Amino acid sequence: MFNTLIVKTFWRSDPCLCLFLLVLGGSIGSARAAVYTLSPGSDLVGAPRTVTARHEDTLLDIARRNNLGYEEIRRANPDVDVWLPGEGTPLVLPTVHLLPNGPREGIVLNTAEMRLYYFPAPTAGQPTRVITHPVSIGRGEWETPLASTKVTAKTADPAWVPPASIRAEHAADGRPLPERVPPGPDNPLGSHALRLGLPSYLIHGTNRPAGIGMQVTHGCIRMYPEDIERFYHDVPVGTPVHMVYQPYKAGWHEGTLYMEVHPHLDGREPDATAMVRAVVAATPDKPHMVIDWERVRALARERSGRPEPIGRVPPP
Repeated sequence: MFNTLIVKTFWRSDPCLCLFLLVLGGSIGSARAAVYTLSPGSDLVGAPRTVTARHEDTLLDIARRNNLGYEEIRRANPDVDVWLPGEGTPLVLPTVHLLPNGPREGIVLNTAEMRLYYFPAPTAGQPTRVITHPVSIGRGEWETPLASTKVTAKTADPAWVPPASIRAEHAADGRPLPERVPPGPDNPLGSHALRLGLPSYLIHGTNRPAGIGMQVTHGCIRMYPEDIERFYHDVPVGTPVHMVYQPYKAGWHEGTLYMEVHPHLDGREPDATAMVRAVVAATPDKPHMVIDWERVRALARERSGRPEPIGRVPPP
């Protein structure tokens, strides 16, 4: 684990070396699990938060300490230097989320926001909960599949057997891989892995936590090391897993309709028709709903990933 002050010293003289150190060693700090009680009739979880950067912080450190990934904290603070936020800089933490549209059971991964939601089976007499974590997903042609499956097995200290396609890619880059990577600090799967009912796809840890919240994997779902350790013990084999792509989410909280817009992973411009569909899906029984469509258009331009109010049902 590298001291952030050392990383900053390298950044001033050699930014490329700084990035290498962070990717190799990971950002400093540990994430706190975000556990929320679901309120009846509400699709919103979390609360707005801000923090003040310390001299030794990078934006990656702050993201990890606050259960956030790289892209979401960068979009929330677009004018802040990722590596040198600066002592006393106020930072917005995007810690409010609309739940994805769909079943609230098991694991729901929304690839568009690079975040998963885990709905533990409710205990008699206890409120329904949701636990959410940032993740990394597949990049380019290695995109994470969209499918419904389940957790089929769990492994502590997994070995990694790289598929032939990944070994060929690494060999072409001059970085040959062995046929088997044993457990340990050099293993890209980290300390724990959950195997899915899709061949070759896992939810696993990582030895490069600085990449959480980015499109950097070969299709698997990566979590911070401390997150996967808790997740491994909490999630039973057989848990359903729903992998969806929802860049536009609409939902309710205390009588107000909210919308959350994320950039398309492939860089496409916002899809106005899909945004309207998301609003309509959230208001099937509210024919007199008043929507602020100008605000919806503004959210499409901003694509901040933060829920904003867009309408209410007028009083009778």
